[in-house]
Amino acid sequence: MSPGAAAATDASLSLAGVVAGYGQGTVLNGVDLDVGDGERVGLLGRNGAGKTTLMRVLMGLVPARAGEIGFGGRPIRALETFRIARLGLAYVPQGREIFADFSVEQNLLLGCIAQAGRAGRDLSPAFEAFPWLHARRGERAGSLSGGQQQQLAIGRAIVARPKLLLLDEPLEGVQPSVVDEIVDALARLCDASGMGLLLVEQNVDVVLALCGRVAFIESGEVRESLPSEAVRGDTLRLERYLGL
Repeated sequence: MSPGAAAATDASLSLAGVVAGYGQGTVLNGVDLDVGDGERVGLLGRNGAGKTTLMRVLMGLVPARAGEIGFGGRPIRALETFRIARLGLAYVPQGREIFADFSVEQNLLLGCIAQAGRAGRDLSPAFEAFPWLHARRGERAGSLSGGQQQQLAIGRAIVARPKLLLLDEPLEGVQPSVVDEIVDALARLCDASGMGLLLVEQNVDVVLALCGRVAFIESGEVRESLPSEAVRGDTLRLERYLGL
């Protein structure tokens, strides 16, 4: 493969010295973080540590005040959100943010907007991940259970065939049986497509099951980044960063 072809398929993410916040307040105090092409990384930290702000900065929803952000070998800090999405980043925010009065299918079609230059109505990634979505595609999204709405939100993100999926608390308020379905679907999708994952989730067992590496964020800085196996059973480290 030529160097140019390699660059075209690169989906690595890099942050160096990223500073961001709201109004006069600063939330991120110089974040350094790398996610390799196809890598799955869990981001763990207490509430208020900066996890959601970091996700929003990556998608251009909150401007970075300083630092560098690169994706696929190109700078993205100054790009608009839709341009970031078209490069292959997809985001499922905390709280899902589906359109309750739209049908399941209409919600999924919104995810296709990022597919510039490609067939824009192929919903098969969502239907393969969560087959029940196909059977209920004509139903109002607001009629779904909380866990089903979360699956719909993930389905909406993956129809764009992202290179890197950003998930912010995807299992919050989801019953255990649906948690298992979501975790299994994400694992299969990443294995089959090579999609990378940056996962914010309070369920440590899920993070360790899905991700090969864990980054701990505290007071707006990434303090440590370790292989998941090194974190498993490390109660002192988990207590320090999560208060478990």
